[in-house]
Amino acid sequence: MNDERLITHLRHVDLAVPDYDRQLEFYTNMWGLDAETTDEGIAFLAAAGSPEQYSVRLRKAAEKRLDLIAFGAANQTDVDALAERLGRSGVTLINEPGGLQTPGGGYGFRFFDLDGRTVEVSCDVAVRQHRKLAEGEAVPVKLSHVVINSPNPEATVAFYHEHLNFALSDTLMHPRMGEMMWFMRTNRWHHSLAIARGPHVALHHASFEMRGIDEYMRGTGRLLRGGVEKVWGPGRHMAGNNTFSYFLDPHGNTIEYTTELEELDEDTWHPHIYDFSDPTVSDQWGTANPMTEFVAKQSFNDVDRGVFVAPPV
Repeated sequence: MNDERLITHLRHVDLAVPDYDRQLEFYTNMWGLDAETTDEGIAFLAAAGSPEQYSVRLRKAAEKRLDLIAFGAANQTDVDALAERLGRSGVTLINEPGGLQTPGGGYGFRFFDLDGRTVEVSCDVAVRQHRKLAEGEAVPVKLSHVVINSPNPEATVAFYHEHLNFALSDTLMHPRMGEMMWFMRTNRWHHSLAIARGPHVALHHASFEMRGIDEYMRGTGRLLRGGVEKVWGPGRHMAGNNTFSYFLDPHGNTIEYTTELEELDEDTWHPHIYDFSDPTVSDQWGTANPMTEFVAKQSFNDVDRGVFVAPPV
């Protein structure tokens, strides 16, 4: 592994959905994202407080799938170095680094991770005009993190660590089931990516940062009043110390409102192994509904059939 960290942050998550109109309505009018750019069957949805051109891309498709997870890099030199490093290690590149045609332009490339997901790394994307959210404004500030399911999570964790230099922040385990979730970071935030043990490759959930506790609770309440199915919460996790309210979007993807994700001193941080059979690990407050098999199953999601079967790395 090269110790140099070339990925700086999480940019966006891209979803393909059959009922595009219903999904677009939900993510804008209910979830609180702004439809910055739309075209026939594709929409780029921005979070009000984020400099990223978009946090979610929706695409109309015959089958639901996770299209892409996108991360940022500092400059073209780093993008080129990462592409060269991955290619040399046998990782399958979808394309060589070059100009991007998505909103804001930029320079980047795509590759397949160990589970066959498409991952993009880019730089020089134009900064979107964004703003500081007002007190009480219960819409997402930014995309906080993405969690993915893997049937072979130990290998997937190793892939992101060895090839992309993601660092392990904490691990969740269960006395009967063993290690179940790994929280990984690429900057001082506790995690921008987490990898969960699941029966198949799929999106576990995507999480959106709110302005503060009050705005997080107001947003949670808006969804409850709107009849959106709640999976779990509201509560506060031990790992990351962040709040959580999980809901299902119209296509059954789990999405989360959160706030106050922990910022780490990376020079002194030592990863914990938390036993989530202890209810205070799942929810320090004790306000969320219990973590049951039903709750866990919702985040298994449907099998993502759009993945590429990559050769072993």
